Amino acid sequence: MEYMIFLGLVIVFVAAVIGKDIYNDRKKKKRFEQDLRKNYGVLRERKLNLERFARMDRYYQKHQEQDQIDDITWNDLGMDDVFLGMNHTYSATGEEYLYYLLRSVGKDADSINELENLITFFMEHEEQRVYVQLLMAKLGYMGKYSLYDYIDNLDYLGERKNTKAIICNLLFLPLLGLLPFAFSYAIFGIVGLMIYNITSYFKEKSDIEPYIISFQYVLKLLQAGEKLEALPGEKPAELEEVLKKLAEDRKVLTPLRRGSFWVTSGSMSMSGNPADILIDYLKMSFHVDLIKFNQMLAFLRSHVTTVDQINTTLGRIETAIAIGAWRTGLSKKNGYCIPRFHDASDLTLRIENGYHPQISEPVKNSITAKNGVLLTGSNASGKSTFLKMTALNAVLAQTVHTCVADAYEAPLFRIFSSMSLRDDLQGGDSYYVVEIKALKRILTAAKEPGRPVLCFVDEVLRGTNTVERIAASTQILKSFDGKAVLCFAATHDIELTSLLEKQFTNYHFEEEIKDGDVLFQYRLLSGKATTRNAIKLLEIIGYDAEVIEKAQSQAESFLETGKWA
Repeated sequence: MEYMIFLGLVIVFVAAVIGKDIYNDRKKKKRFEQDLRKNYGVLRERKLNLERFARMDRYYQKHQEQDQIDDITWNDLGMDDVFLGMNHTYSATGEEYLYYLLRSVGKDADSINELENLITFFMEHEEQRVYVQLLMAKLGYMGKYSLYDYIDNLDYLGERKNTKAIICNLLFLPLLGLLPFAFSYAIFGIVGLMIYNITSYFKEKSDIEPYIISFQYVLKLLQAGEKLEALPGEKPAELEEVLKKLAEDRKVLTPLRRGSFWVTSGSMSMSGNPADILIDYLKMSFHVDLIKFNQMLAFLRSHVTTVDQINTTLGRIETAIAIGAWRTGLSKKNGYCIPRFHDASDLTLRIENGYHPQISEPVKNSITAKNGVLLTGSNASGKSTFLKMTALNAVLAQTVHTCVADAYEAPLFRIFSSMSLRDDLQGGDSYYVVEIKALKRILTAAKEPGRPVLCFVDEVLRGTNTVERIAASTQILKSFDGKAVLCFAATHDIELTSLLEKQFTNYHFEEEIKDGDVLFQYRLLSGKATTRNAIKLLEIIGYDAEVIEKAQSQAESFLETGKWA
């Protein structure tokens, strides 16, 4: 009787613990769901592990395509910050696909329109959006590594055979049959065989341990795909087609799930659950998980493409939701627009009230460029920011189909920049060499067939002397004339405004000096710059009056005589 009471209390205690966990999980899920509905468009704070962020490009690296944004342009435009600003994803799959998409300006019109339909659908259908977000949040992340870090290394494990493990397990059968006849010998054999299995287990387990997390993630991908196929409500034709393909791919990988429990279940080091402990002893004694792992490994190595397709499908859907959330956030601040694309025979680029999304209170500017644009103006007047705003809108138009402007219209471009360069210490290149290499890649692209080139150059050849800089800059920028190239360039060399007036339209930024201070308007104006502020800034910063006066006098003398005193 006392035994039954004790057993009953244990059962009640275990049930209470399990019940509490279930209640807490449901409560947490409900709060998360409420947050998804209430704070749609609000970017949540997150801390990305630096190692994981460094591997954010793994999906992109595995899916290299023509005309993607290169590293120079990506870094020039500060695209890491732009990516983080729109990263409304909840899984590694969506996060890596969003990064890839932001670098993929070579998409065709059909692909862009398909993405737009997905974005619009999830923006307009809250229930379906939240349903998918909950699925992707459950899929989650893989820590500091990408799925592709593991997939790329599957071959390093080689072809793992189960022969030895199976033979060892089969030896238990005659030993068990020997028990009634030679109990001591049979027990001795069974114990010896178990000791051998347990001893060899840990070495083999350590070899495969890093890959188990990737197997778990693939299985979670399949589970997420299965539930996504059951997405409630009506769906657009594009999404129906995507889900149909997802079902086909998932069906191919169904065998991977059979018996996967033995590989993915917890271990004693992570759980005090008696059932888990029992399972772990079974694994060590009979290598059940190692046998199943080898079977899964062989299957997965021959179906890597299918895994990639499922990962891509789920990533694209979550990315569409993230873009919609980003749009919602923009609409509450400075607004956004859907870009319009016209034929590549017309290089005209038009932006109305464009701004940079990383600036909290931006000054918006508009431009219609039918040929090259040459920007002049004083230091800190807004030239570089305008270049980045224009380039960024072109990139966003062709990737996430969303522009930070009231209107954007242009053809589909190949996009390059040479703006925020620095010395290559590892390669041994000076700033000037780095700069001319960056410009050369644009010149090379301009000669190659394909989409027209849109390029942005800030302070052309700033790394060399004035005479050669002006001469070389003139000829380099002139070389774009007559080709399918639209170039935006900024310079302090006012001489270029005259030398390039047939090829480039002049615009400028200017400032106002008031009460001993320099006030910047950040407004784009037609024509070339007529003001300078470098020496005035020295005065405002607090340089000695003698330095200011002599510098001013020397500058005025040069402007009058053309010679340095």
